[in-house]
Order: sequence, then structure tokens, then C-alpha cells
Amino acid sequence: MESAYEECLAYELSLAGLVFKRQHPLPVVYKEFRLDCGYRLDLAIEDTLILELKSVASLLPVHEAQLLTYLKLSGIPTGLLINFNVPVLKSGIKRLVL
Repeated sequence: MESAYEECLAYELSLAGLVFKRQHPLPVVYKEFRLDCGYRLDLAIEDTLILELKSVASLLPVHEAQLLTYLKLSGIPTGLLINFNVPVLKSGIKRLVL
């Protein structure tokens, strides 16, 4: 389900004229060695915001940890963890800032 939400959100971002990347690979650099660990940002908007999309019964600490890892590795300071599986969308949004 998350992929459908991502597709719709990408369409809306395009309509708004925003520059974004979908499923952007995020490598880990360890002692100057690049490791492709399979990390992928759901959406990176204007290189200033990461959106991590979920459709789960409730957000768990592991979801926050995932987004924090992406923020640290990317150097992007702000992220939104968005859970679409809620009655009112604004109650499913958590903002994280480094």
C-alpha cells in the first residue's frame, strides 16, 4: 500500500513544482569505503526534507530509528514519518529534526 501512497504523493509534488527524488539510494561510507546497504529514501524533497512513508497499525520506535539513520547519512536535517493508516492524516505525522 505504501507504494500507492508514494505514487500519489509524487504526483502532487510534481503538480506543486517541487524537485524531489523517489526511492533514492543512500549509501553508507565507512572509512572512505562506499557500502551499498540497500537503504532507500522514499522521497527526498528539494534536498531539505525526507519523507518516510508507512501504512501500519501504529508507528514504532524502529520507524523513528530508520528515519533518524536516513537523516544522519544523508545530511538532510529534517524528516517526516507519515503513517497513512490513520483516520485523520495529521495524527499520523511525526516530524524529526537533527
